[in-house]
Amino acid sequence: MKYKTAAAPQQLLDEACRLQKLRLQDLVARDTRRVEALSLAVDGWLADFSKERLSSDALAALLRHAADVNLGAWVDALFRGERINLSEGRPALHTALRQADDTPVMVDGVDVMPAVRATQRRMRALVAAVHDGTRVGAAGKAFTDVVHLGIGGSDLGPRLACDALAPIRGARATLPGMHFVSNVDPEHLARALGPLNPATTLFVVTSKTFSTQETLANAQAARAWLQSALPVPATASAHFIGVTANVDAAVAFGIARDDVLPLWDWVGGRFSLWSAAGLAIPLALGWTVFADLLAGAARMDAHFRAAPLPANLPVLAGLVGYWNVRVLGLRQRVVVPYAQRLAALPAYLQQLVLESNGKSVTRDGGPVVGPTAAAVWGAVGTDSQHAFFQWLHQGTDEVPVEFVVPLRAAHPLAQQQTLLVGNALAQAQALLEGRDDATLRAELAPLGLNAAALDAAIAARRCPGDRASTTLLLPRLDALELGALLAFYEHRTFVESILFGINAFDQWGVELGKQLAGPLVAALLADAPLPAATDASTRALWAFARRALRDT
Repeated sequence: MKYKTAAAPQQLLDEACRLQKLRLQDLVARDTRRVEALSLAVDGWLADFSKERLSSDALAALLRHAADVNLGAWVDALFRGERINLSEGRPALHTALRQADDTPVMVDGVDVMPAVRATQRRMRALVAAVHDGTRVGAAGKAFTDVVHLGIGGSDLGPRLACDALAPIRGARATLPGMHFVSNVDPEHLARALGPLNPATTLFVVTSKTFSTQETLANAQAARAWLQSALPVPATASAHFIGVTANVDAAVAFGIARDDVLPLWDWVGGRFSLWSAAGLAIPLALGWTVFADLLAGAARMDAHFRAAPLPANLPVLAGLVGYWNVRVLGLRQRVVVPYAQRLAALPAYLQQLVLESNGKSVTRDGGPVVGPTAAAVWGAVGTDSQHAFFQWLHQGTDEVPVEFVVPLRAAHPLAQQQTLLVGNALAQAQALLEGRDDATLRAELAPLGLNAAALDAAIAARRCPGDRASTTLLLPRLDALELGALLAFYEHRTFVESILFGINAFDQWGVELGKQLAGPLVAALLADAPLPAATDASTRALWAFARRALRDT
């Protein structure tokens, strides 16, 4: 489907038309107040939007549009627990999971905070028991390793947090090794289990429904691995913790009821790392780290809820995202964290943004007029500079880049950290300014090339510049700042959904593939016929795959 940008307010389209005739570097050079007007400092952060194809007039029009769509009321509704997930009739209360106090949050007349606090107490007790060795396996040995089994929102958030905060773990010998397995490909589980001792390995099975095909397949394989190695007649149940909203299914699998931690239908998977689904984080890093992560997110929640729209960081970022997609028609967004510890951030954001806002239907069920979520991708800097930055600088597509740069590091290599930060700032500058013919001609003149060779050399080296970016500077990367960063992206995604007029909290497109996989898998396993409605292409692929599987 070819989308039109005509659904955006006319005042935004008019300003976009004007700005697209100007070069970004000229906008920056001519307006001495541009950086001040198009940047925001909050809690030691600096968000710089001055390199976006934006103006003060455009930002003012965007803020008026936000008011027109009642963004402030939607933010209040989110925190009050109203049923803003309209297609499923549910609230979206991930913010309650990191709430600093016990102010009641009501759902159907019931305060959810006592259940949240009770679950956090159970989590803390379980973490302490694993760490101090009082929780043991079937052979009576303390756990040295934990394997987290989950996929999607039950994997990406906890995995990112554990990776990003790994240096905080330090040399604490009592903390178990943490391993993540998400893919149903047996290679993923086999690699994780290869060096582990079954007698000292604990599995955390995280599935909201406890019916996720990939996760259950891995859990069943893990159980078989344990049973083949544990002393007879020991039970594998001591080696499992369940995290789910379907407690009975977890118990039926063989997990003790007291070892099942609850999830609630008002927490979506991609927003669940703050819940028991994030148990891997305190197991790997300690409870204090997890508490700081929640506190950092609560800090961003308070800012998002209270700050006026013009000084609200998630709101401004969401407005810029809406501007780039809906008004300028830019269909991609590249995220480049300049921190190895944030290498998993682009994958985490792919799910958060695309599962939330990859929709073509409005909240009231009508068709969306105009594009919604831009494709999100990226990789860690400086590695990405030697990969796709060539395409960003000299390719034919205009793609906004988002630089995420923690300034101070936990390691002693200060000179390398300075090199890292300098590279991030330089790449944003290079995208803006490029390299023009006059500069290149002056640089190449000493080579003594003839006119044709000089022109060819200039053409090959020319970088057009005039390419937009946002830079987000963080003071450091600790649990507090990571919590705030992830909450910032959650709220930014929500803001964009309101501007697009869609529901950010359902994911019906994910369900279709799951439904269709069932009959195909059954037919491959049992050599049974496919459903009559299966299309010809899928039938041919299935037949080829079935023959190949028979031969293995």
